[in-house]
Amino acid sequence: MADACCGPDEVDEHTDTAESLTVTPIWRIRELQAAALAGLLLLAGLLAPSDTVVETVLFAAAAVVGGATFVPAAVRGLMKGRLGVGLLMTIAAVGAVLLGEVAEAATLAFLFSIAEGLEGYALARTRNSLRALLDLVPPTATVLRDGTQVTVAVSELRVDDLLLVRPGDKIATDGVVRHGRSAIDTSVVTGESVPVEVGPGAEVFAGTVNGTGAIEVEVTATAADNSLARLVHVVQEAQDRKGSSQRLAERFARPLVPGVLILATLVGLVGSLLDDPAVWIPRALVVLVAAAPCAFALSVPIAVVAAVGAASKGGVLIKGGAAVEQLGAVKVVAVDKTGTLTRNEPSVIEIVPAGTCSTDEVLTVAAALEARSEHPLAAAIVAAATDLPSRDGSDVEAVPGQGLTGVVAGRPARLGKPGFIPVEGLAGDVERLQDAGATVVLVEHDNTVLGAVAVRDEIRPEAAEAVTMLHRQGVSVVMLTGDNARTAAAIAAQAGISEVRAELSPQDKAHIVTELQARGAVAMVGDGINDAPALATADAGIAMGAMGSDVAIEAADIALMGEDLRRLPDAIAHTRHARRIFTQNLILSGLIIAVLVPLAGFGVLGLAAVVATHELAEVLVILNGIRAGRRTLLPTRPPVRGSRRARTHTPDRNAKIHAAAAVPATSLLTLTPTASRPVQTNAAAHTETAAHSQLPVLTMAPASAEVDGCGCQPGCTCCR
Repeated sequence: MADACCGPDEVDEHTDTAESLTVTPIWRIRELQAAALAGLLLLAGLLAPSDTVVETVLFAAAAVVGGATFVPAAVRGLMKGRLGVGLLMTIAAVGAVLLGEVAEAATLAFLFSIAEGLEGYALARTRNSLRALLDLVPPTATVLRDGTQVTVAVSELRVDDLLLVRPGDKIATDGVVRHGRSAIDTSVVTGESVPVEVGPGAEVFAGTVNGTGAIEVEVTATAADNSLARLVHVVQEAQDRKGSSQRLAERFARPLVPGVLILATLVGLVGSLLDDPAVWIPRALVVLVAAAPCAFALSVPIAVVAAVGAASKGGVLIKGGAAVEQLGAVKVVAVDKTGTLTRNEPSVIEIVPAGTCSTDEVLTVAAALEARSEHPLAAAIVAAATDLPSRDGSDVEAVPGQGLTGVVAGRPARLGKPGFIPVEGLAGDVERLQDAGATVVLVEHDNTVLGAVAVRDEIRPEAAEAVTMLHRQGVSVVMLTGDNARTAAAIAAQAGISEVRAELSPQDKAHIVTELQARGAVAMVGDGINDAPALATADAGIAMGAMGSDVAIEAADIALMGEDLRRLPDAIAHTRHARRIFTQNLILSGLIIAVLVPLAGFGVLGLAAVVATHELAEVLVILNGIRAGRRTLLPTRPPVRGSRRARTHTPDRNAKIHAAAAVPATSLLTLTPTASRPVQTNAAAHTETAAHSQLPVLTMAPASAEVDGCGCQPGCTCCR
């Protein structure tokens, strides 16, 4: 603590992660060992005959042992030009010895070493919790090599090795299932209790637990580079990121150290000139200790480190103090529809042919155009056409925001939104399907409209509960989507969201986030891909389902590692709790300095009383900060219904995320208020340009924001 507050010694940044996370038992923390020994020596000195050599030696020994926890660091810091709180304590202890007050020096060293030890305990506690994450990986793994089962150390695993994972085994590293089917328990990593069904082609991650079926997994990452190791590395870096409150504390603490030295010097000099130096020099030493700002500087870091560590074990990656503060202050949550409120697993629900055309013809032409598209709807259409005779599409080009053009069977073909392709006699069916929450695309071949294909992405089963929890926390929820107004309204109604912005481009979303910031701090929740500008613009950018996605984790301030949307209100409750704790710490630390300095200056309190009061405050700050590490607000929630399927391995998934994240967040369009214009929901509205005066804003009957007599389950955070 001595110089960690106000000028730490340099740390080797190249220390190996595993080595730096070695578990340290509390009784092996050096500062606490020294504090215990110093306390015994001090007690022996108090029991020894007064005014004897034995008493003096025992007090001196207590001062030396206790001082060993902060004096060397203070001297090193002074040699490097850093003035820390440890230097103030060193000067006070040395001054007390020179004035013959060895007992006072011993008391100061003992109490300050306790505070040093408690800080060491807090840091070791967090370090041990991170180490527990790495310990989720088993020490050995069974590998199939040349048809033979070989047991190897996890550190020896190589990419492309084939792992045999038996029922109940932990998965040693990231990989892709090649053979077998099972259900994977991901709760230890994501905090979700719902097993994930996996089969050939599905991704699995290090530290998760296999269920009842044996599977063979092809290794895609070494033990040093798997998702769990990278998560721990990001958490370590995140704990060093500072929020505004922490920066405020440091801005106050750093200049206060030299200021305290000057103040104590003035008190000693002026008092000695005007009165008895024997009175004012000891009093100057008391002022020196009373004004030490170490508790103030520790107020935020201890709470942030504890909160970030606890959240990472609950499946929420919070990237430092800034993110803790931002998420804890959120008043509005902007939620992307696809992949956030919905499962991002669209499927074809209906095909409406036009005239005498068959449904097979509609689907075949659509699949030929969509075969090489990366749009989520494309996969649904191609999958629906699997059993039909395939046709090759050529010269396929995307028309941004509209659809696709190309050539199928030697004749021109188009696929796209109503308006891009004439609706003609399908207007009633299009409106009906859109009202049901489906996205409708029309198919045209040789200048003839063949029909419509309706694709729907089902809403997450827990979405409505998550929105209700946010409302009970006093958080407004706004849905942002690039989909049409009818589909957006249908999904929003199911989720209980009363405000919807539809037909938006990524830049539109970013601008609306800026607009929403007039109501208070805004969190944007997206999939980390096409929502990159909005994530960057929001006060807190939150990526959903980020486990295994390096770029999504890097792009967002907060990453929800699992797929359960209820983790969002849980994370807000957790960060609000942490904010309350470090606000309490800041107030307590400031009051202690404000009260002790004048009392010390006027001689009301002596050195021992000031040291005891000051160190007691530091102990309270540390213990209070550790409370932010409790996981009571991040409970493991039961599934709403059914189990989840694992996502299919996509080799270039991160590349796609990276490309989208590169969209400049500052490329924002101007949005004209839409309150004076009614929402357009007919097909003709889709032919208009994407000018901001055309952006639909839907307002429905507000969802109930408050419920009398909340009957929630134990551990629920919705009403906090």
